[in-house]
Amino acid sequence: FRQEYRMAGCSCIAGTFKKDEGCKVKKIIQIGEKCIGKDQPTYIVAEMSANHNMDFERAKAIIKSAAESGADAIKIQTYTPDTITIESDKPAFRTKGIWEGRTLYELYGKAYTPWEWQAELQSYAHDCGIEFFSSPFDLTSVDFLEDLDVPVYKVASFEINDIPFIRKIAKTGKPIIMSTGIAYLEDIDLAVRTCLEEGNDQVVLLKCISSYPAPYENMNLNVIPNMTQTFDCICGLSDHSMGTEIAVAAVALGAKVIEKHFTLCRADGGEDSQFSMEPYEFKTMVQQIRNVEKALGRVTYELNDAQIDSRIYSRSLFVVKDIKAGDVFTPENVRSIRPGIGMHTKYWDSILGKCARCDIEKGTPMDWKYVE
Repeated sequence: FRQEYRMAGCSCIAGTFKKDEGCKVKKIIQIGEKCIGKDQPTYIVAEMSANHNMDFERAKAIIKSAAESGADAIKIQTYTPDTITIESDKPAFRTKGIWEGRTLYELYGKAYTPWEWQAELQSYAHDCGIEFFSSPFDLTSVDFLEDLDVPVYKVASFEINDIPFIRKIAKTGKPIIMSTGIAYLEDIDLAVRTCLEEGNDQVVLLKCISSYPAPYENMNLNVIPNMTQTFDCICGLSDHSMGTEIAVAAVALGAKVIEKHFTLCRADGGEDSQFSMEPYEFKTMVQQIRNVEKALGRVTYELNDAQIDSRIYSRSLFVVKDIKAGDVFTPENVRSIRPGIGMHTKYWDSILGKCARCDIEKGTPMDWKYVE
């Protein structure tokens, strides 16, 4: 694998994979009117998935609510049971986890978003002021979404090893967001390298745990800054955990894209409802992320005006007892106290033992002019 990596124009140093010149992805990626990148706001995606419950009006309501909750985009999924699997009851085609007891074909038959809805849902999303895109799952769905002229493609975790599929998406020249939930390091590299081979350098990688819901102890969010450095690209999080804190923590670690499943109400049921956010939760998460972005700021040791003004309340040397001319400065009559308008505390040892030139009143800021 490492030999192949070097042949592709990349290097492996001490186990860390680093892209060489000519093998890099873009640092700023534009989706519609918004940009994703280091100094850009976090791009927040609401994933509808199967939460429409096969109700077109509910799908529209989800889009409207996602927009009102602060999402930058709504994402759907484009497949049919026949484009993603086959009808079979063999053990390999049986589902596990929260969907256990059904075949893949049965599950996808209830979860897919009808293709005849998607153009109108796209138009409605734009009317609501948010972007619309999808996860395709086979070559025909890419053709379908190209006809809709979606601005970006999302590759789901379980499709990251479908190289002909990724190659076809890369050839569209549009940005590609890829989840890495079931991928080894070499799987991620091969997917990224495939995009670069097709001249598509608009790649975003999402840390992901393909568990539903995802346990906190398995999140390993520290992968995000490492993945950003390893692949020298924009990274984010596709989050299937419950609550807002994991997504917010990811942003603090450098995630520039956050994707969360979104539903109107978990109690309404549906294939993905158990690990989806309700509108008030999503809105809270968005606000927390925006607050964290403000707090992260930039690397600076300069003080703002308020901090400068507050320095008056720092420590400095003051005369704390009345002193007569000729008296010796001691720890009993000179101390480090607030406010900070006296002599710097670093001179305390230098003045102890010296004599006063004049009478000094208690509460006087210490100054060299008082030292004999």
